[in-house]
Amino acid sequence: MMLTVPGAGIIILFAWLSPSYALYFHIGETEKKCFIEEIPDETMVIGKYRTQLWDKQTGSFLPATPGLGMHVEIKDPDTKIILSRQYGSDGRFTFTSHTPGEHQICLHSNSTKMALFAGGKLRVHLDIQVGEHTNNYPEIAAKDKLTELQLRARQLLDQVEQIQKEQNYQRYREERFRMTSESTNQRVLWWSIAQTLILIVTGIWQMKHLKSFFEAKKLV
Repeated sequence: MMLTVPGAGIIILFAWLSPSYALYFHIGETEKKCFIEEIPDETMVIGKYRTQLWDKQTGSFLPATPGLGMHVEIKDPDTKIILSRQYGSDGRFTFTSHTPGEHQICLHSNSTKMALFAGGKLRVHLDIQVGEHTNNYPEIAAKDKLTELQLRARQLLDQVEQIQKEQNYQRYREERFRMTSESTNQRVLWWSIAQTLILIVTGIWQMKHLKSFFEAKKLV
């Protein structure tokens, strides 16, 4: 999936390879950064971020002021907006996928606070967790009073459930790819048949035209 917004950055990330990752990136005053995350259906995703603003005096990135916020927008594979919200300089967003496929996660700075940039750049530290990585197991153990063995069993069950979702998503992708391949092959076949018919009709027309020409010139 490609983003059509001018000046937007695209980073493709694969959920089945890295269900949890952290990174940082830089954005300018009018720049938007988008990530494409392939997520199975009914899977929870948690994103956490914090921002740092470039300080010319110290020559380093410092924690951004509270007035500088980030806008987070998330679209599902059908480009339907499932989350669009303004957050502060540090924030946490959560959503659950209902359609398997590529989800687009976009972040851009608060447009009403551009004066704070002063031509500089903003560094955004982003941490995204998918599936069972969103669970806070120490908190779950304390809340449900689970022993270490029970907590480990709970973790294993969650991992198995996530693996099943990933396998279902891979089957879904394989089915879509097979349908696309079959459709493409069918179109190629019909195009080849159409080309063959056109060549045959053209040959017949040329033969008749040449025959009429020779008969008019009394060569036959």
